[in-house]
Amino acid sequence: MSSRKRISTDGGPSFGHNPFAALSSEGLPPAPENSPADAAPQNLAKPVKKNRGRVDIIRQTAGRGGKTVTVVKNFVGIGLPEKEQLAKAMQKVCGTGGTVKDGQIEIQGDKRAEVARILTEANFRPVFAGG
Repeated sequence: MSSRKRISTDGGPSFGHNPFAALSSEGLPPAPENSPADAAPQNLAKPVKKNRGRVDIIRQTAGRGGKTVTVVKNFVGIGLPEKEQLAKAMQKVCGTGGTVKDGQIEIQGDKRAEVARILTEANFRPVFAGG
């Protein structure tokens, strides 16, 4: 049998030199007395809410076997991923199912008040339309 070469695990010699060992802090400005995380923003104004447009909230039962559905439509300027994110938040708050279909968000049940609150928080202007 041949003898195998074993690798020492006791820490042994280092693999090289530390490239930062020769650096010194001489000539650098002193560190700030308080860290930036502790400092409160002083000159920042409250961010302005941007109105993202009007959306219509409709309660529908037609063609759904008598089941009531809350439909949110007429979104302008948002894509499918954001609609899906809004639908997921609405489902969670309402405790019901829902989907995004044909550019509209559909939530099961008459949940117009809850849906309007979520849309207002997302800077939309909900309007209760006929239905």
